[in-house]
Amino acid sequence: MATRKEVAEMAGVSEATVSRVLNNVGPMKEETKRKVLEAADQLGYYPNAIAQSFARRRSGNLGVVLPYVPKVHIFSTYYFSEILNGIGEQVRELGYDMLLIFRKPGVDNSYMDLFRSQKVDGCILLGTTDSPGERKALKELEAAGYPFCLVNQHFEGEHFWEVDADHEQGAYEAVKHLLDEGYRRIAFLNGPPEFSNSIDRLRGYVRAMTEAGIFQPGIDINASVPREWMEAGNYSRTSGYEAASRFFRNKDRIDAVFAANDRMAIGLMQGFRDLGMQPGRDIAIAGYDDSDGARITDPPLTSVSVPFYRMGMMAARLVLSSAAPGAKEQEHSTPAERLIRMDTKLVIRSSSSGKHA
Repeated sequence: MATRKEVAEMAGVSEATVSRVLNNVGPMKEETKRKVLEAADQLGYYPNAIAQSFARRRSGNLGVVLPYVPKVHIFSTYYFSEILNGIGEQVRELGYDMLLIFRKPGVDNSYMDLFRSQKVDGCILLGTTDSPGERKALKELEAAGYPFCLVNQHFEGEHFWEVDADHEQGAYEAVKHLLDEGYRRIAFLNGPPEFSNSIDRLRGYVRAMTEAGIFQPGIDINASVPREWMEAGNYSRTSGYEAASRFFRNKDRIDAVFAANDRMAIGLMQGFRDLGMQPGRDIAIAGYDDSDGARITDPPLTSVSVPFYRMGMMAARLVLSSAAPGAKEQEHSTPAERLIRMDTKLVIRSSSSGKHA
């Protein structure tokens, strides 16, 4: 195995110069840099990764914080797998490694140690919730100047870097499609309110129903929805299945349900079927996310496509550009521009057109 001394001898420089070139430390003549890199390549010399990280005082890792939820197979969910694939692609292209870190929501709210221990150079946070403890922990990171980005969660009034989708518009288009199909008594199965995307989807639902003259304008967003038309789940298939029995009690007052994600929509379809109602015939259902499951349900599920993969790539690019040596504040870094929203797209399939099938 080649040594640093051999690289120095071939390039005609000192070992210290070889170290500075390979660790990108300090100013360097282009000719000197070229000679060192060519010699290292010819000899097959690869510097020790641990030594490099100490020389740069950097880890070479992008941290990705995921919520730890017992009995939930997080990597099998479309949402997390797509975002992680997008992050991973960008990390690979930029020459970093990805470090996955699990935390219990509402319990492990401190992220500072990840940076203080030099485990990560930047951090992407998935599955965060809008709680006082979470806000406090994120504001500490912001005040310390550590590079981080949130994905699919917006904190109103804060100036964090956030990559999100236009969930309000996505929900609006899904409900408007149901209205255009002739449905008027459209119920809504939402997720937990501590997620900003749940609030956004509720706004889209209410906006579409208000424009159609079903809800009265100017009323509080929660008060405008009839109680029998609103249920909440936790974005799991099981919570959708359980909500089906609650909607079933008011089946004569409901002719369609918009679910805030596909997993709950699929659970709804299974629950209604077990109760003797046929999705796509007796009741229309629309989902959200356009996951793989939406394509294989019977009947296939109308859903809203969200660019989770591109959101992951964008978040990684933002964080790693901020974490690069000598990086300055992003050119577009005003508070209004720190929230990046990506477009969604309605994908129409058959299960949302029950009485017209």
